[in-house]
Amino acid sequence: MTISEINDSAENKFSALQRVRDIILAYGWNSTSYQIINPGINHWFAARDDAVVGFVGGAGVRVAVGAPVCTENRLAEVAAEFEADAARTNETVCYLAAESRLESINKQQKKYAAVLLGAQPVWNPAKWRDIIAANKSLRAQLNRARNKGVKVSEWSTEKARDNPLLNDCLEKWLDTKGLPPLAFMVEPRTLSRLFDRRVLVAKREREVVGSVLLSPVATRSGWLFEQFVHCPAAPNGTVELMIDFTMRSLADGNFDYATLGLAPLSTNATVAPFRNPLWLRLLLEWARLHGRRFYNFDGLDAFKAKLKPEKWEPVFALTNEPHFSPRTIYAIAAAFSRNQPFKLIFDGSRRALAIELNNLKRKFRKDAV
Repeated sequence: MTISEINDSAENKFSALQRVRDIILAYGWNSTSYQIINPGINHWFAARDDAVVGFVGGAGVRVAVGAPVCTENRLAEVAAEFEADAARTNETVCYLAAESRLESINKQQKKYAAVLLGAQPVWNPAKWRDIIAANKSLRAQLNRARNKGVKVSEWSTEKARDNPLLNDCLEKWLDTKGLPPLAFMVEPRTLSRLFDRRVLVAKREREVVGSVLLSPVATRSGWLFEQFVHCPAAPNGTVELMIDFTMRSLADGNFDYATLGLAPLSTNATVAPFRNPLWLRLLLEWARLHGRRFYNFDGLDAFKAKLKPEKWEPVFALTNEPHFSPRTIYAIAAAFSRNQPFKLIFDGSRRALAIELNNLKRKFRKDAV
């Protein structure tokens, strides 16, 4: 490839990404809509060039980020067009983390098999100060961080972009996780693609100990807390202090909507009379009980609940199949694991074993003293 061809390719990619951003900022409603600009996401545009779907493909399935980004009155039509395009290459479609708009279409048309993934907590930032005033334990957590010298401020996009201090804190945080870094909708390395995002940073003296990454939810006048990173050395209450600062900032900006994103398997995700199929309920319960060394579902749900959200919005996975197939479940796992689901399981097991051994060593040393 010549230098000219490389430059043309880069310009085309930037132009396509700009089209994606324009559509998101005009029509983005799903809380995950802005995440389709993340690295590794493919983009499909509607024939009228007024809608976009972010997705990854594999195993004959297109796994889409949330729902198509378009006007509400075009949602069913755009979804049908995307699914028809997938069918031309013998692919099915799964909308992962779809919200009520697409689910309401499914209730009317009965065209998708659906499972309830969990729920996302939602706040009106204008009411946040009242939540803190009424919650003694939350105020205590905020004071713990403040007393340890933690301060939060918002960084400009220019300062935050690929900032080595933020990247260092991020890598330290990722090292504490039971699983290797995932991709797709939980891609952690997004500091090179901030664009319209906001970054709030917690520092203790000169050390960065945490950060919050916000992504816009344009048509709801709101923001998604896409990441809240905290270093292992961050004092207790650092995450709560970052959330508090961010919520107050959103309130001062007259924003109406804030969510901390999906809490998978949340016990707050009740959608009567909706019930997941029995096999899936058993699988999810097994994951809740035995997957804690990899991902603490109950802990995340409890943490978000203690912040007293005004409501919980249900989040679904919808597939244009009669039933969720093993192929679709594999495709979802492949999307998050960069097409290496078995390697993810192996690496996760190895990391979990290393964490357990380190815990045993610390306990042995403590007992020996």
